[in-house]
Amino acid sequence: MQETPLHGIHVGLGARMMEFAGFDMPVHYGSIIEEHHAVRKAAGMFDVSHMGEVFVTGPNAAAFIQNLVTNDVNQLDDGRAMYTVMCRPDGGIVDDLLVYRLRADVYMLVVNASNIATDIAWMEANNGAGAELGDYSDQMSLIAVQGPAAFDIVSEVAGKDLSDLPFYRFLQPEPGEFMGAEKIILSHTGYTGEPGLEIYCENERAVEIWNAVSAAGESRGLKPAGLGCRDTLRLEAGYCLYGNDLTGDTHPLEAGLSWLVKFDAGDFVGRDALIAAKEAGLSRRLVAFVVEGRGIPRAGCDIVNEAGEIIGHVTSGTQSPTLGQGIGMGYVRNEPEFRKPGSAIGIQVRNRVLPAVVKKAPLHT
Repeated sequence: MQETPLHGIHVGLGARMMEFAGFDMPVHYGSIIEEHHAVRKAAGMFDVSHMGEVFVTGPNAAAFIQNLVTNDVNQLDDGRAMYTVMCRPDGGIVDDLLVYRLRADVYMLVVNASNIATDIAWMEANNGAGAELGDYSDQMSLIAVQGPAAFDIVSEVAGKDLSDLPFYRFLQPEPGEFMGAEKIILSHTGYTGEPGLEIYCENERAVEIWNAVSAAGESRGLKPAGLGCRDTLRLEAGYCLYGNDLTGDTHPLEAGLSWLVKFDAGDFVGRDALIAAKEAGLSRRLVAFVVEGRGIPRAGCDIVNEAGEIIGHVTSGTQSPTLGQGIGMGYVRNEPEFRKPGSAIGIQVRNRVLPAVVKKAPLHT
């Protein structure tokens, strides 16, 4: 297995480690629930250095990305990021990703750790514009600081107030300005439903930055947080996970991501298939739900109606630490009585049906 530059810190803190996307990653440092609550109430710090970073450069960089993703890259200016998806010609999702515009001819694409090789191969196969692609995934670390106290903590480390940085905007400090690092990106993004910053840095500076953030957060309730609470947090927030809620067999319209699909932005891979799907009408929709009473839904469980007829399946499920109830996401038949908030559905868990209610995300508020 691969190790991130912060692996030694995790082991030193007594983290429970497990394989994820080919990396030895921390699941938790003692308690998933405590780490979850720390992020909701104070702050948590995650090592997400396993994520992939692909730089796209050259005069045709924007044209290449525009053809690759469903969102409108022309809406970006320097210092702005956007969430989007890449699709196959049939509309199936290759991956969801972030696009950062560093300059007019330099972009950074941040992709899921489990899809790095697949995504790069897809990009190369669809590079008719002749953009220059560079995989820097092994050279960069990524530290996410998330929670109500996150901005105060990172501002102390940065030596400047970052609280006015808008959502999906990022800063590129001058070389040496942030703890002496040559290359830093401070991004107001995250995967928890809380305010926070993600710090992209050179591998060589990761340990020093982690320790500085840890020291600044000690009096503010900061805890190191693992992949366990990262999943419970994202599910409470209603954020999709590739491999569960998004796959090559799902397309963004049925996944509730139509806001990422800009048909008027020009051609992109999968555009014709998505137009056809929209015109034909969607057969299923992704919904979020909360279980009433006791019981935990899991991926793969059937979703049923009041008569016990199967109407869909669960793609993600867990016990919400905030609510103390089971929550999840899943695809159901695209009928109002199953997909509208307030709709009653059932989750088949072994030999019993858990009553649940469809709810608009986020689920924890």
